[in-house]
Amino acid sequence: MSQSTEQKFMNLLKEQSSYEEAIGLMAWDMRTKAPKKAVETRSEVLGVLSQKVHEIQTSQEMKTYLDDLEGKAANPIVQKAVEEAKETYERTAKIPTSEYKAYVTLQSKAESMWAEAKENNDFKSFQPYLEELVAYNRRFAEYWGYDKHKYDALLHNYEPGVTVEILDQVFPKVRKSLTELLEQIKQAPVQPDPSLLEGHFPKDMQEEFSYEILQRMGYDFNAGRLDETIHPFAIGLNRNDVRVTTKYDEKDFRTAVFGTIHEGGHALYEQNIDPKLAFTPLATGTSMGIHESQSLFWENFVSRSRPFWENHYELFQSHAPERFEALALDDFYKAVNEVKPSMIRIEADELTYCLHIMVRYELEKALIGGEIEVKDLPQLWNEKMEDYLGVTPANDAEGVLQDIHWSGGDFGYFPSYALGYMYAAQFQHTMEQDLNFNEVIQKGNFKQIQGWLTKHIHQFGKIKKPLEILNDVTGEGLNPDYLVTYLTNKYKGIYKF
Repeated sequence: MSQSTEQKFMNLLKEQSSYEEAIGLMAWDMRTKAPKKAVETRSEVLGVLSQKVHEIQTSQEMKTYLDDLEGKAANPIVQKAVEEAKETYERTAKIPTSEYKAYVTLQSKAESMWAEAKENNDFKSFQPYLEELVAYNRRFAEYWGYDKHKYDALLHNYEPGVTVEILDQVFPKVRKSLTELLEQIKQAPVQPDPSLLEGHFPKDMQEEFSYEILQRMGYDFNAGRLDETIHPFAIGLNRNDVRVTTKYDEKDFRTAVFGTIHEGGHALYEQNIDPKLAFTPLATGTSMGIHESQSLFWENFVSRSRPFWENHYELFQSHAPERFEALALDDFYKAVNEVKPSMIRIEADELTYCLHIMVRYELEKALIGGEIEVKDLPQLWNEKMEDYLGVTPANDAEGVLQDIHWSGGDFGYFPSYALGYMYAAQFQHTMEQDLNFNEVIQKGNFKQIQGWLTKHIHQFGKIKKPLEILNDVTGEGLNPDYLVTYLTNKYKGIYKF
């Protein structure tokens, strides 16, 4: 096979990647800096650019290169890129270009309307947009095809290899363990005092601490930035431009501190992908579940641990209001790890976090399967929150409208959060066989942790599939027992039961 064919194929991928980077930058701008009046026009521009990507992905030129290079490319990276591009071609080609453009335009408008609806606690204003998005995703699932459940077709977009059948086996088991543990905690003789953390905490002081921690984690500010947004996210435009956003709450510093660390975990993944994969569809995380494993690893296994605060509490106090100077480390550690069912997913404690995901998974699955309709969501959401977490939202803003995902059409995404938590527990268990995990954290030697993650996970980008990475790193498939064991041991120590 001639080198020129490989080069032409890679040039086409570079063109596609360039459009995708422009789309990503505009999406970041819409969620952070863009004026409200820009939304309508910006949505149309995003639709045009996305249509161009769709045309490249499904072009005759792309098909010719894929046919010529499949199984024949001399460069192994090119061969992997061919495999990835072929899967994208086969799935994308099933969606008419005009329909895809209309869908992308709808996504942008829906995100803006969601933000407004959330602010005004007005689900009905958002409902028509969500109904359209659901209709599109039901139709896309039919285009793509599935074996057993329509929702499987959407899961594949975020977690290849995971199906409803797998989730319906794993999630109930985890839910049972977590709810039993939650009951033990409620009855425990020792209860943390979260009131110790209450009080005004200026945004600029939170921001300064967040910057410092990101730097210590290894986040490269010469290849990224930290901004404020309504719903935190990280976005990788390329490995040299990976941006982090956070949300500051002056009444509860935990939102920004742990949220920033969470998004920083995502960013470290993107910043440490092998540069040889640049301008190919391989230059990103292999799945949302593996991506979430990295963010949750840093947020929970590292920054919510006692060794982390043994090292960083003085730094925190130097950026915190004066009242924290008299707060003992032990009391602080217990307070930031309080278990208390709450309304908001991104503010949930470690133990109840997965229960939030299960609420959303059950609703999504039923929605895509046609068992429920969009108009039913607010009531069903509240019922499931009461059933799973024992709390009922006071309004739709803290209930069904709290997450941005559905406004972006990201159906099939939510299970990745729970899967990522399980993956993270498995990775941490394996890492402990190579490193003295707690000692490394206590000494703040995050380079060892980041080096291990880069060696085993980050560098590969999308060369390996998610379950392939899990098996290669841990020697086994999905196993939720590690997460249950981690949470049980940790909270037995805090609550003394």
